[in-house]
Amino acid sequence: MPRTLASAASHDQTPSARQPLRSANVLLNVIDHPLVAHKLTKLRNEATDSPTFRRLTEELVTLLAYEATRGVRTVPAQIRTPLAEASGVHLASPTPLVVPILRAGLGMLEGMTRLLPTAEVGFLGLVRDEQTLQATTYASRLPDDLSGRQCYLLDPMLATGGTLASAIHFLADRHAAEVTAICLLAAPEGLARLDRETQQLQLPFTVVTAAVDVGLDERAYIVPGLGDAGDRLYGSAGSH
Repeated sequence: MPRTLASAASHDQTPSARQPLRSANVLLNVIDHPLVAHKLTKLRNEATDSPTFRRLTEELVTLLAYEATRGVRTVPAQIRTPLAEASGVHLASPTPLVVPILRAGLGMLEGMTRLLPTAEVGFLGLVRDEQTLQATTYASRLPDDLSGRQCYLLDPMLATGGTLASAIHFLADRHAAEVTAICLLAAPEGLARLDRETQQLQLPFTVVTAAVDVGLDERAYIVPGLGDAGDRLYGSAGSH
């Protein structure tokens, strides 16, 4: 069941004693499922090579997306089967918008569109300054008007929260109806920052993740985490 941040600490999948995150602004959904835990364990393993890491990421995102899209809008539809008339539903218009955050979010796109093939796809390039930990936008390909659109942000690691907070404001400025972020892992520091920086937005916001880890190290990496998701997906060329 989705929970607010106030209940996040009671459901962490990594043993840790810390103060609960108290908020009613961000809805948090930590997916508790054996297959999610199994694939996440393999992703965490430093011995997992890049091709396997990419495949596991796609598979895990599809599992997370199943829960993330539970509230996707539909409209009634009447069809005919080979035997009789039947009632069902179609996805409502406007169709959902999937927005991977470059570059690591690209590794999650296939897993998302496998479940939601009719969704439109936009792109948002954000880079974090490793000194200030602030995120800046360097590229975007999104509609100017997102009125009525359900948007799904793809970002594997919710660490400091700066990148996702910038992305949420970017979508809010274009009048998105609601935003759901799908992340492989989250840190409590990032969740708390999202709460602080989105309190003034009149925008429903949900985080769907496989686990909330202990916290961040001195480099703002999630611990125990899984390392740098972008490097593990695509290699470290040009990252240093």
